[in-house]
Amino acid sequence: MVSLIDHFEYIVTDNEAEALILECNLIKKNMPKFNVLLKDDKTYPYIKIDVKSDYPNVSYTRNIKNDGAKYFGPYANPYAAKEMINFIKERFQIRQCKTFKSNKRACLNYHIKRCLAPCINYVSKEDYKKQINQIIMLLEGRTESIVKELEKEMQEVAQKQNYEQAAILRDKINAIKTFSEQQKVSNINEKTIDVIGIYKNEIEACIEIFFVRNSKMIGRENYFFKNMAGEETKTILSDFVKQYYLQKEKIPSKIMIQEDIEDREILEKLLSEKVGRKVEFRIPQKGEKLRFVEMAINNAKITLENKTKEKQDMILGLKQTLNLEELPRKIECYDISNLSGDYMVAGMCVAIDGVIKKNLAKRFKIKAVFTQDDPRCLEEVVTRRLKHSIDNPKSGFGEVPNVIFADGGITQIRAIKRAIDKYKLEIPVFGMVKDNKHTTKNLIDETRKVIKLTEEQMNFVTRMQDEVHRVAIEYNRKLREKEATKSKLDDILGIGAKKKQELLKTFGSIEEIKKANIEEITKIKGINPDLARKIKENLD
Repeated sequence: MVSLIDHFEYIVTDNEAEALILECNLIKKNMPKFNVLLKDDKTYPYIKIDVKSDYPNVSYTRNIKNDGAKYFGPYANPYAAKEMINFIKERFQIRQCKTFKSNKRACLNYHIKRCLAPCINYVSKEDYKKQINQIIMLLEGRTESIVKELEKEMQEVAQKQNYEQAAILRDKINAIKTFSEQQKVSNINEKTIDVIGIYKNEIEACIEIFFVRNSKMIGRENYFFKNMAGEETKTILSDFVKQYYLQKEKIPSKIMIQEDIEDREILEKLLSEKVGRKVEFRIPQKGEKLRFVEMAINNAKITLENKTKEKQDMILGLKQTLNLEELPRKIECYDISNLSGDYMVAGMCVAIDGVIKKNLAKRFKIKAVFTQDDPRCLEEVVTRRLKHSIDNPKSGFGEVPNVIFADGGITQIRAIKRAIDKYKLEIPVFGMVKDNKHTTKNLIDETRKVIKLTEEQMNFVTRMQDEVHRVAIEYNRKLREKEATKSKLDDILGIGAKKKQELLKTFGSIEEIKKANIEEITKIKGINPDLARKIKENLD
């Protein structure tokens, strides 16, 4: 990695905390290749209660404001947040309307027992506030306190023989108990806690975060990072938590991690100052907290394996089969198409991690070769393509490929190698040799050695050959169709596609336009006498 450094600069800061913040800002700005790329900038949903209102509402939001309201979350799964809100509104009968205003009569929600109708004073502020306090206790995980309170209330109304109200309270108690049991995942007695686990393989790494609030997991999230095979787990974890938490508004009191991180004390101090309370990272060694971290690691492993298994096996297999030094993460394939030496074009298709990305396909018009010479065309095209990445790695072409496939044999391979050698690059090239049915039958390397592929690998290579052939053929056909519809009108300055269409629609053909006089031509919208005379001069 050191050999890839062109130069380096440094900025002097007053202390380590400033250096850490500067590091994170520069990473976000420049997105260095060998650093964790925390691209996921989504904001998580929260449940909001506007407690300053006389009759507070419970709502779903992704924007946290300093407005005195209470926010509960984050919920990594938006559906879980909405499900909780629906449960609250159904069981606690709070208002459904977004904007509170007094009415003369109750809405439908009151009649279906989904609202207590504060808008027509059917419930006092004190009784409504009692409902809100119970909701807050529920969202904070204090379900036992709610249940005790509701059970006491149920007994009181039952003693007064108000059995209908007692039944409502009984159903609410049962619903809260069921809902609470569904959420309970641990015996950890912490107010707010995030649990982070990381697992990596040769291709990429996965970080799993559990959001636990009062022994209940309210959500989870995972992030994937590529090009991390050579990085230590500690380094990946350190880079992640710095970038992740320094940009967060809501930060838990404790963050459980599987091993210590760099700059931990400085980061704890910064985060504590940011939220105005103590924030600390913990590396549990035993007990329930360790079990929870191990569960996060295991989930990261399962998530990563489920995401990459098929493609991972394929590219790992290709690496071994093709005897490559690095994984063929990015494979490019090239094909030439022409019609008896005319309309010479090239197509390029790209596969990333074993998946053909149609949006990355490119088309080239041959500029420097004027005879039917596929190898020279390939050399020209690959030279142009590599120049894009060398001049600007962030261009539409991206980084240079790990492997190149050529539609052809040893001659095509040598042509592409000449292009690669111009930039002193080391990119393995393989030729896709076809049978008499124009189907790839095998790969050959630079020494003409036939590469034996598995059925899965052969299917992949065949799909690439079919895709690049399609791209080249379609571009060739497009140029031929364009040429077929070309007329003398295309060479006249001031005549665009619309005016050309109107002229041909009005007169029927070029010959009929020739026969028309200046006055007749000027009847076409947008054509003045000067342009009409120009048309006549060019067509005569």
